[in-house]
Parts: sequence; structure tokens; C-alpha cells
Amino acid sequence: MDEHALLGLNPNADATYRQRALAYFEQLKDSQDAWQVCAEALVKGLYNDDHVKFFCFQVLEHQIKFRHGELSAVQQQLIRETLMKWLQLQLNAQPEKAFIRNKAAQVFALAFVTEYLTQWPKFFFDILALIGLNPRGVDLYLRTLMAIDAEVVDRDILHSSEETRRNTLIKDTMREQCIPSLVESWYQILHTFQHSHFELTCQCLEVVGAYVSWIDLNLIANDRFVNLLLSHMSVEVLREEACDCLFEIINKGMDPVDKTKLVESLCQVLQTAGFFNVEQEEDVDFLAKFSKLVNGMGQSLVVSWTKLTKAGDLKSSQETLQAVEAKVPLMLRLLVHEDDDISANIVGFCYDYLHVLKQLPLLTDQQKANIEAIMVAVMKKLTYDDEYNFENEGEDEAMFVEYRKQLKLLLDRLAQVSPELLLDSVRRVFNTTMQSWQTVPFMEVEVAIRLLYMLGEALPAHQGAHFSGDVAKASTLQDMMRTLVTCGVSEYQHTSVTLEFFETVVRYDKFFIVEPQHIPNVLMAFLDQRGLRNGSPKVRSRVAYLLSRFVKTLHKHMNAYIEDILNRIQDLLELSPPENGYPTLLTSDDQLFVFETAGVLIVGSECAAERKQALMRNLLTPLMERFKLLLGKLLQEQDEERQAALADCLNHAVGFASRTSKAFSNKQTVKQCGCSEVYRDCLETFVPALSCPVQREALRSGVRTFLHRMIICLEEEVLPFIPAASEHMLKDCEAKDLQEFIPLINQITTKFKGQVSPFLQQVFMPLVQAFFQVLAQPAEENDQTAALEKQMLRRSYFAFIQTITSNASVNEVIANQGAENIERVLFTIIQGAVDFPDPVAQRTCFIILSKLVEHWGGKDGLVGFPDFIYKHIVPACFLAPLKPTFDLSDAQTILTLSECALTLKMIHIKRGPEFIQYLQQEYLPSLQVTPDITQELCQVLQQPDSKVLKNYIKAFFQRAKL
Repeated sequence: MDEHALLGLNPNADATYRQRALAYFEQLKDSQDAWQVCAEALVKGLYNDDHVKFFCFQVLEHQIKFRHGELSAVQQQLIRETLMKWLQLQLNAQPEKAFIRNKAAQVFALAFVTEYLTQWPKFFFDILALIGLNPRGVDLYLRTLMAIDAEVVDRDILHSSEETRRNTLIKDTMREQCIPSLVESWYQILHTFQHSHFELTCQCLEVVGAYVSWIDLNLIANDRFVNLLLSHMSVEVLREEACDCLFEIINKGMDPVDKTKLVESLCQVLQTAGFFNVEQEEDVDFLAKFSKLVNGMGQSLVVSWTKLTKAGDLKSSQETLQAVEAKVPLMLRLLVHEDDDISANIVGFCYDYLHVLKQLPLLTDQQKANIEAIMVAVMKKLTYDDEYNFENEGEDEAMFVEYRKQLKLLLDRLAQVSPELLLDSVRRVFNTTMQSWQTVPFMEVEVAIRLLYMLGEALPAHQGAHFSGDVAKASTLQDMMRTLVTCGVSEYQHTSVTLEFFETVVRYDKFFIVEPQHIPNVLMAFLDQRGLRNGSPKVRSRVAYLLSRFVKTLHKHMNAYIEDILNRIQDLLELSPPENGYPTLLTSDDQLFVFETAGVLIVGSECAAERKQALMRNLLTPLMERFKLLLGKLLQEQDEERQAALADCLNHAVGFASRTSKAFSNKQTVKQCGCSEVYRDCLETFVPALSCPVQREALRSGVRTFLHRMIICLEEEVLPFIPAASEHMLKDCEAKDLQEFIPLINQITTKFKGQVSPFLQQVFMPLVQAFFQVLAQPAEENDQTAALEKQMLRRSYFAFIQTITSNASVNEVIANQGAENIERVLFTIIQGAVDFPDPVAQRTCFIILSKLVEHWGGKDGLVGFPDFIYKHIVPACFLAPLKPTFDLSDAQTILTLSECALTLKMIHIKRGPEFIQYLQQEYLPSLQVTPDITQELCQVLQQPDSKVLKNYIKAFFQRAKL
């Protein structure tokens, strides 16, 4: 072997050696017999270096996996002998490192999968005969069994249909030939090593758990085997693995009556052995496994009960239900256990049990008591513990949040089984806690409010109408909400309680429509040190969002306080300067919500239009003034980092102004509120930033978004600003600028149609030329990013042409560009339809061609256009689908083909019999289409139903491509 290359296998080797080792590996893989050198090295123990041994197994693995069919019978035999000789060497040698043993097990498993059904039916017998009960041999045997499980059984690994068929055959053959012997070997291993080699015993339990799902259960679920497993349940180092093994046995699919018997017999033994006394058990890791086992038993019984009930076997289903009920006390003890992992593992059974109760016509007193006990348990377990770190949430906190989500599902299910009981329980806990919140620990106060919050989803109401309809529910919720907002709990000094208070107030915002007298107090909580001025950034941030939601729902009830609110939040609406470095109360993202809130209050108020305009001007003028000042600074700033900070700040100003406009609606337009002038002033302030030579991308992005918004809000009043804005944006533009500019032009064209024709007339060719320039820029052949950028740019260009051709009043824009320019544009459309293998762009091109034919293809159309139809559009409709890249099995391509068919249809509508004659006599014969098919196609073209044409065209090209 190449010793120098082998040096590169060491992870610490330098890059040159590693490169050489990689090349050597490729060389050995490709060679017909070089692998034999590796086989010899393994059998003779020529190398002590672990990385070289691993490397040799990798080479063997490649041979078996990819080249087995090419090997001669002698070479295949050599691989078998190599593996067995290597195994024999291991029996008395120092054990190899775990990673080498695992790799060896993978290679054994591959050899098994490849040869068991043909050349090596005695695979297991050969191994068992060789290793006996040698611990090192047993270790490799068990690892090999797990590797075989991964290859043949593991459902998480995707297999081809061929592999699935092979795996089924392997399992069937194993069941017939060797499974009883394997099970016997497992029993012997467990029995022999249970006191001396705990690791081997655990490995063997894992193997039993993995194989039990597809072998005959009677081989395992018998006194001899189960007693052995139960004895392991009392050995500290074995019991977790034994628990997992029993769980797999319980999980095996089987007849419902048999499953109930199996679970009950196992339960009886576990109970007799004292395992149900979970309070006395201190080992939480074992209890988590045990909880999972009980959960498996409970869920299995529920599945059996469901099957028996469906089958109408009342006697057996009743017995199974009794078996389920008998497990409930244990389930409850595990559910309330202080360790959340133990509790989380039993939630599934708990959930399924409630589902069973939901289906029963009448509940017994005991079942009602069980529901209540689950409810109490859920309420207790929802509570935060002392260790929860609210300021710096890590992995433990994330796990508790996930666990809370599981408990929430239980609460929702409880609501379905007994809504009255849930409502009553929450009311009791809530009222008791709120009466003395000043002296109660934060976690109890938080959970009391949290339960009220959770009722909102557990007891659903249409569009949040919790305070109408069901009187009992409405009045209970109303009482609790009144208590929440009047008892003073919003003053509680803990972030979790504060957040829960505001979340609940906003969830039940419809309460304030029923009792609006509480709005001022709650607004004060939002605005003072409890909310927007809280010491915690997390609370301030969330409250900024929640206040915007609260105001959106209730602004009609806030008229009396609007100016007071605006005064109180004024300092929070200031644009934080980039230079002072002082921490601000709110981030710019939070400020967006505060600006939106201010906008909603102003627009939704009952003031006269003049007052609204004055208030909006007060809100936006400071932004405009700061914008002008900062833009001046940016133009003089030399430092790049400072430039970026200033551009960021300018963008925030634009974003805030934009956000205030979200308050307008169809009923309350900018014009009706008298605010047009303010937003026009904003445009006048912001548009000059488009010509700023530094930080162009950032500034253009912000201003462009504002323009999009103003097109909707200001309608035609925005039009005077568009030419100047466009001129700035088209200056020195790059691919990205163009791509982002086109949606703006498309929006204007679609919205204002003929009104913008003069502007489009003027901008059309400069814009088209800008596209041509950017697309013509050379790019490296393998530059995927540049290729994708050009593809997206082409799509933008075609989308632009499509928008123009789709609007009849705008369509003349192209017609007035002069013959040479028109021709140039038309050829780009033909090229896009035929030459570029991008079905999205091709489809757009055919839509454009169809529209152009509709506008210009008739008697009074564009001079010379009929000639263009026959010379270029008709050939495009046939040449594009005939391209090898035009994939007729791709959904997007089929959409393109449909547009292609509609283009042909449009030509027929506009040119009539002349077109049919051209196809019959000239064009189709030139493509060597037979007269029969030509006749057929022409007939279909003349039918009124375009669906028939689409189907025919697809079949036509499928035949043509055979």
C-alpha cells in the first residue's frame, strides 16, 4: 500500500497528505483487485493505525456495495473469508476502538444483505459457531445485528421499491430459517452476561427491542424471556434498556384481545414487583423510561378498545376499557411528577384516555373524578419553577416551553370532554389567586392568568365573540376579565406576569366593547412603566405590538383619549439618531408598531378632516425634518460604517411614514381624511434620496417600498413623482435594481392604465435598453449566481412587456416606438419563447405573443405584423415544444404549452382560413408532418373549445418527440 498516502488518513495530517489519501482511496475503489491488499492487511493485522484499519474497511464496503456483481465467485468467497478471519482474530485480541467495530459491523451487514439469499444462507450460523459466547465476538455479533436492522428494517431510511422487495424477502427467509436460533442466542447472551458484562446485556436488549416488531412475538413474550427481562428491571445498570425492550414488545401490532391480555399480564407482574410505587423511586432517568412504558401500555389498550368497539365486540371492549381505567391512578401519579420529562412521557396516554371519555354516552363518578384530577395536574404542571431563567432563556427553558405546549393540548382536550368543569376549575383557581395576588409567588399568579388566556382557544368562539352567545360561559369569562383589569395585578413586578396580563387583555379585547369603562385604565397600563416604559426590553417590545392590536379593535371607543395617547407616546416616536450610542426604549421594529398605532388613532378618530391632517402632520413632520438633515450628513460622510448607519436611520424614517398609512382603508381613504398633502410632502422629501451616490441599494429599497404604498394610498396624486423617481432609479442601474424597479412600473401601469401612457412612452425604450445592457454583460461560464440573476432579470423584462401588452390603452406604447425598436423588442420575445429553457419565462412570452396577435393581427393592425406572425410567431409555437429541453412531464412546461396552443388559437381567430391554408400548404409540410395529421390539427384549431386544442397539442408533441 502507498504508505505516504496512508499518512493523510490521520485527521491532524496537513492538506497535501489528506488530498493524496483521498486520491488513493478513489484509486483503490476503481481498481479491479486493489481491495485485496486491504483485505490482506486486515486479516494479517499489518497496520496498528486505527485510521488505516478504518480505511481498509471503507474500501471493502465500496466493493460489496457497488461492485459485488462484477466480482468473480472466487473474489466473493475471498471477501467472506476475510470477514470471518478478521472476526476470528478479534476473539483473543485487544478490542478495537468502537468506531472500527461499528464500521466492521456495517460491512458484515452489507455482505449479509448482498449474499444471504444466494451465496451465504448460513451467515448467522457461521458467526454463532465461530464466536460461541466469547464477549468480544458477541459484541461484534450484536453490532452486526443492529447494522442489519438499519439496512433491512429501519423505517426512517428511504428504500427503493427494489430494495423494499429484497428486504421483505430477507425477513421472510430469516423467519423461516434462523430467527428461532437468533432468539435462543439472545437468551443465552442475556442470561450469561447479565451479571458480568452490563454493556453487552444492554446491547442485546436493544437488539431484541429492534427485532421484536417483525418476528413471532411468542418467541419473546413467554415466561422464560419475560422473567429474564423483569429480573433486569431490578438491576440499576440494565433497567432503562429493559424498559425500552418491554416498550417495543408492547408496541408490536397484534390482535386487540391478545394485546389486552399481553399488557395486563405484564402490568400484573410489574405491579407485584413494586414498580407502580413511583413515589419511592429516586432514579428519574429510569422513571422517564418507565413512564414511556406505561404510556405505551395505555395507548395500546386504547387502540385495542377502539378496534373492539368498532367491531361490535362489547364484552371484550368493556374488559379493555376496565384495563384502561385501572392504569389511570398510575398515569396521574406520573403526570404530576415533579420531573417534566417523566410527566411529558405520559401525556400521550392521558390525551387518548380523554378521547375515550369523550366518546362515552355517560360518565361514571369515577371518570368525572379522573377528569378533574387531570385538570388539577395540568394546572399544577403548567407552573414555572424557580430555576426558569426569564432573562437568558436556554435549552432547559426551551424544553419547558415545548412541554407547556403538550399540556395545552391536554387542556384543549379537557375542554372538549367537559367544558363546564374546565371553566369552573379555572374560575376557582383564578379568583382565589387574584384575591391575594400581592402575597402569591409570581409563578402562581402567571399560571392563573395563563389559564384564563388558554380558555380563549380551549373554548372556541366565532371571531373571538366570547362575550355573547352561551350566557354561562360569557358571564364567567366576563367576571374573570373584570377582575383581571380591576384587581391591580398589572402592577405585579415580574415580566412573566406582566406579559401574560397584556396577552390576555388583547386576546379578550372584545370584552372592552361590552364594558368600555375599563379602557382608560388598561391604556394607562400599556403606556406607563408596566408596558411601553417597562424595565424589560422583552416586555416593551411585545407591548408595542400588543398595543397596536388593542387599538385596532377598540379605536372607536378611544376618541376622548386620542390626543392624550399621542402626547404620551410622542418621545417613543422619535427617530433614534445613529450617532449618540444611547440605548433607546424601543427598537426600530418596535417603533413601527407605535407609528401604526398612532396612524390608526388619527385615521379612526371622529375628528374633522382638518384636525386629522394637523395630527398626521405633527406625526410625520419630525420624520421629514430628520430625514433631510440625515441625508445631508450622509452626502458628506466619508466613513463607510457611518454611512451604513445613516442609511439605516433614513430607511427607518421612510418605513415609519409608510407604516402610518396602514391605517387607511377603502372607507377611510387618504383623500377623505385630508391627509394627501402630508404624504405628498413625504414623497417630496424621500424621492431625492434615490439619487444619493452612496448606500444606493439600501436607500432605493426603502423609498421604492414607500412608492408602492403611495400608489395604493394616494392614487393618481402619486403620478407627478413617478417620472423623477424612475429617472433616479434607472441611472447606473444593475440587475438587482432593474429587477426591483419593474414591479413598481407594473403596478403603476395596471392601476392607472391610459393615464400613464405618456410617461411609459417616454420610459419604455430607456428601460428596454437598460435590460439589454445588463443582460449583455459577460459572466463566467460556471458562475451559477450570475446565470440565475440573468434568468430572473429576463423574467422581469418579459413581465414588464406582458403588463404593457395586457392593457389595451397602454398597448400603443410599443406601437409608437419606431419600426426598428419594435422589431428589436419582438425578436426578444420570440427568443424568450424558443431559446431559453425556462418554462416560466417561455409561458410569459407566449402570453405576450397572443396579446400582440389580438391587438395587431387583424385587418387594421400594425403594418407588416401579419408577415411577422407567419415568419416568426407560428414557427415559435412549433419549435419551442420540439426542443429537447422542453419537458412535457413537467407541470410548469405544460402551462407553457397551453399558452402556446392559445397563441395558435388567437392567430386563427385573427387570420381565419388564410392561417389554416398556410399551415396545410406551407408550414406543416416543411416540418414533414403527414397530410393526415396536418388535416387533424387544422380541424382541432377550428373548433371553438380551446380545451380540446390544448389536449390535442400535448398529444401532438408527445408523438413528435418519440
